[in-house]
Amino acid sequence: MAGSDRTSKSSTPAGAAPHYHGHRDRLRQRFLQAGSDALHDYEMLELVLFRAIPRRDVKPLAKELIARFGSFAEVIAAPIELLKEVEGLGEAAITDLKIVQAAANRLLRGEVKKRHVLSSWSSVLDYCRTAMAFESKEHFRILFLDKGNHLIADEQQQTGTVDHTPVYPREVVKRALELSATAVILVHNHPSGDPTPSRADIDMTKAIIEVARPLGIAVHDHLIVGKDGHASLKALKLM
Repeated sequence: MAGSDRTSKSSTPAGAAPHYHGHRDRLRQRFLQAGSDALHDYEMLELVLFRAIPRRDVKPLAKELIARFGSFAEVIAAPIELLKEVEGLGEAAITDLKIVQAAANRLLRGEVKKRHVLSSWSSVLDYCRTAMAFESKEHFRILFLDKGNHLIADEQQQTGTVDHTPVYPREVVKRALELSATAVILVHNHPSGDPTPSRADIDMTKAIIEVARPLGIAVHDHLIVGKDGHASLKALKLM
């Protein structure tokens, strides 16, 4: 179970600043002067943890999180239930990690919403990977587009297991009609990390295309994202 963010009384002599205060100040200054690229993943995590855990050296905890989950991105995207298992990581710190994740998602979604989607494909990929690539279960989402290929809505339709998500083509098309969308981009994640399309992924995509085409709804692509990269069924000529 997770430990509390509070720590026992320090043995630092009265009036003396704990040793980690200087480290915190130096790390903040390095971030402000040189930017995030000058910091290791565990140092970025330290910056996030400082506010929630003010009276403890958080470097060991940050390194433990990286060792367990793999990277800064994987730590902030980790399920809350798994984060709670980390000793010393309390509710306040977990909340701050999830705020960072939500902020990243919102920033990237804003980039996608204000642009012509098909001409800003890298932004679409960045958003989809940030939103879904590190999930522990499969999620299926749809980007609904208008006639100008601008984003109308971005909705998560289904949540499945570690290797399967039920998708119903008629429900996908029904929702597109409700939103007056003329095109969609299908997106789902592979928790294994490998974005290679499965036979079921290909068949499901073709089934949605067959239902959507007679109603004037185009399926521009089906993206599969994972921590090891992404795959486009259109680029692979699988749709």
